[in-house]
Amino acid sequence: MSRVYPYPLIAKEGWPFIIGSLVLSILTAIWCGWWSLPLWALTVFVVQFFRDPARDIPTGPEDVLSPADGRIVVLEKTTDPYRGVNALKISVFMNVFNVHSNRCPIDGKVERVDYFKGSFLNASMDKASVQNERNAVLAVTKTGRPVTFVQVAGLVARRILCYVNAHDILHRGNRYGLIRFGSRVDVYLPEDATALVAIGDKVRASSTVLATLPLHAPPAATSAPENGANSVDNSTEQADMVKEATDRAALAAQHVLSQE
Repeated sequence: MSRVYPYPLIAKEGWPFIIGSLVLSILTAIWCGWWSLPLWALTVFVVQFFRDPARDIPTGPEDVLSPADGRIVVLEKTTDPYRGVNALKISVFMNVFNVHSNRCPIDGKVERVDYFKGSFLNASMDKASVQNERNAVLAVTKTGRPVTFVQVAGLVARRILCYVNAHDILHRGNRYGLIRFGSRVDVYLPEDATALVAIGDKVRASSTVLATLPLHAPPAATSAPENGANSVDNSTEQADMVKEATDRAALAAQHVLSQE
């Protein structure tokens, strides 16, 4: 486990909102007294929304970590629409009370980043994955396994922030983006991945392992020798058949000659 997290406790994207709500709360308290309480509650909400705490980070080389806090709403075999291949899809839904800092689920490299404009449906709905505004990061692990993770805007979320680009190196647990005010993250894994979560499970960014990726099986080293052995066996069998046919022909010739 590692707690190294080179970011402040409050995400930098939240400071304009925090300062704005704090100033408004103070001014309202001066002029209206107790009527400012709803604004103070709003300030507390904004602060908790943009919190960005350090987390324990599993270091298993085959582990795929959760990229967000929230609840598992999708776990199914489907098609990765960004790669056009069969995949295991795991979706994490974030409500407004979850940490919204998005963190890298793998160690690897970004192949490309695709942004799509779209609607702002409730992010917990299945069709939000293909109809809502979204940002897909297509990456590959150090062992060469493809992983796609997609930030999906929601009913309230209207801004997706992503800070990685093609060819960037990813380190699991590091922050790569943020979605403001309620959303989801879809993760598409190779279909041979083993899920370690279930529908309804609560997960935490960086510290929850969503699935494991088995390493590629090495090519069969015995295939070439086996083929060679088969060739030798076939050649020997053919030679025996030819010898047997020759012997029979010789016996037949001797029989004919003896009758003459």
